[in-house]
Amino acid sequence: MAQTDPNAVPLEIETLGRGTPLLFLHGGDYFLQNRPFFDRLARRRQVIIPRHPGFGGAARPDWFRTVGDIAYRYLDLLDERGLDETVVVGASFGGWVALEMAVRSPARIGRLVLIDSLGVKFSGREARDIADIHVLSADELVRHNFADPARFAPDYAKYSEPEMEAVAADRAAAVLYGWRPYMHDPALVHWLHRIAAPTLVLWGAEDRVVAPDYGERLAAAIPGARFQRIAGAGHHPQIENPDAVAEAIEGFTAE
Repeated sequence: MAQTDPNAVPLEIETLGRGTPLLFLHGGDYFLQNRPFFDRLARRRQVIIPRHPGFGGAARPDWFRTVGDIAYRYLDLLDERGLDETVVVGASFGGWVALEMAVRSPARIGRLVLIDSLGVKFSGREARDIADIHVLSADELVRHNFADPARFAPDYAKYSEPEMEAVAADRAAAVLYGWRPYMHDPALVHWLHRIAAPTLVLWGAEDRVVAPDYGERLAAAIPGARFQRIAGAGHHPQIENPDAVAEAIEGFTAE
């Protein structure tokens, strides 16, 4: 096992289930709404769920400021736990982190699953690939994120104060890591050819944050990647249709 830095950034990690490990990298918001999906995945495997440094209550050193930093920290995590050819699943912002991991260390990722991933830009400078969620009203925001916001969008009035503090920290951290340029790494699209792991790109059919055609372009840019839409879901299909997403992942990893 590789030597790791004794001063490495500490991680806040939850581990569920038993069996073959899967590393899940969460998005920039709606962390609590992923719980049914986590429980569904954990029926058949061990699910490792770190909180990105700076999100929720997770610590973040001042020097730790880029998505590349997060990617390197999780590659160290794989070393620390002796995890080889691990299944890495990244959703939204977490998909961006997963892509950065996969191009930096192709041999460490066994299989890669991207769920409505951010992180790359295909269009020209004046075209918007990823909706600017920070200029949307609260109602517009949930309509962009969910196909059925009445059912799946959180009711923050019912949240405790610590839960609301975690939500605020998530949003602040997403801005810190992804504001300039907005939610992508300009160089990343040029390195997608380095991804060696079999890759499944899952996309909510009604995503208004990042349209499905973006997902199709992402899959086309990754060698051998497969694209699959999840019906009746927006930007967070693992929240709106956890069974369909879990079944897609299970089928893909069993091949």
